[in-house]
Amino acid sequence: MTPTPIEIAGTVLFAVAVAHTFMTKYFEHLARVQPAHAGVWHLLGEIEVVFGFWAFVFILFFVFHSGTGSATKYLEGLNYTEPLFVFVIMVIAASRPILDLTELAVFRLARFVPIPRSLAFYFVVMTFTPILGSFITEPAAMTMAALLLRDHVFSKKISTRLKYVTLGALFVNVSIGGTLTPYAAPPVLMVAGTWGWDFWFMFGTFGWKAALAVLVNASLATWLFRAEIRRLTVDKASSNLETPIPLIILHLVFLTGVVVFAHHPPVFFGLFLFFLGITYAYPRYQSPLILREGLLVAFFLAGLVTLGTQQRWWLQETLVGMDSTVLFFGSVALTAIIDNAALTYLGSLVEGVGEAFKYALVAGAVTGGGLTVIANAPNPAGFAILRKNFDEGAISPVGLFVAALPPTIVAVLAFQLL
Repeated sequence: MTPTPIEIAGTVLFAVAVAHTFMTKYFEHLARVQPAHAGVWHLLGEIEVVFGFWAFVFILFFVFHSGTGSATKYLEGLNYTEPLFVFVIMVIAASRPILDLTELAVFRLARFVPIPRSLAFYFVVMTFTPILGSFITEPAAMTMAALLLRDHVFSKKISTRLKYVTLGALFVNVSIGGTLTPYAAPPVLMVAGTWGWDFWFMFGTFGWKAALAVLVNASLATWLFRAEIRRLTVDKASSNLETPIPLIILHLVFLTGVVVFAHHPPVFFGLFLFFLGITYAYPRYQSPLILREGLLVAFFLAGLVTLGTQQRWWLQETLVGMDSTVLFFGSVALTAIIDNAALTYLGSLVEGVGEAFKYALVAGAVTGGGLTVIANAPNPAGFAILRKNFDEGAISPVGLFVAALPPTIVAVLAFQLL
């Protein structure tokens, strides 16, 4: 490995950005105790800004080292489809007609779970929405689940322990819950076409194991905090939707269209513009769109793409030197500091690998997808929606990591022993 100065700079700044994500809670605390500089501390404390900020520093170095033309060419050669897609799908999935329909479905399903209402609601959100992500994509599932939890659980007086355990289990469940199909989970999407993985292969090889792990994780979280969750008064959803059915269907058409054309930004962004027109035409059936949260998440992911591409020089060589078992656990660990979609994409470029290598790489990548906010593309969406309900409006990366370890171990057992 002989990295260029640009690659070395990219790796150093990527490491700085990762370290920065573990300090955001500290910066938010400084914003409260040093109000004279609150603006600067709040900026540094916004975890969605971290990678975008350090990517900007990297581009400045690129310009200084190689010139504006080379830096511009580098940016134009990157694929920013995923950040754009996540922004669009977040906003549409969080629209009131879609969320009302999802909420109604969750409450209806909860009736069939023979436990107290609040426990049943919590359990269904932690199982149904992550698995639903296999069909409407993981970012959409994360958005729906986070909003339902925010409105019915996190907004109530619950313990910090319950918040972190819920967040950790949700992140892991969404990461593995998208593996029933070949297009919903970003790390699977990166390799499915190259390796010829179709729906039946995904369901038979990954999907049923992931679904079982999702059920176990949700059951454990529900059981461990059963006393606290039982005390919650879960607001009842109306038995009848107030939003006109034709408008709900239209929103579902927009959501489906964006999912189908997820790889074609001109198409899904055009649909998004029409969607915005509909929301402004019928404001009485809409809540404020989460445009700010969506843009922050897109900025985060764009920064991750800009810096993550520079890790190829060391990451690909590292993957090649591992056997299947070491590769699985190595992927789990690497995913915590490298976006799992980037990890599997680089792995797909390695030629002549066997089925054991492919399985270990992807299984490890989705298993470790809940350990940190950067591990899986949908995580920043859940982070942005739920963080205001934590102390000082910040989520501790260490707290998330510790809380996500038990459900991650469950996923490890599912993918390694079943």
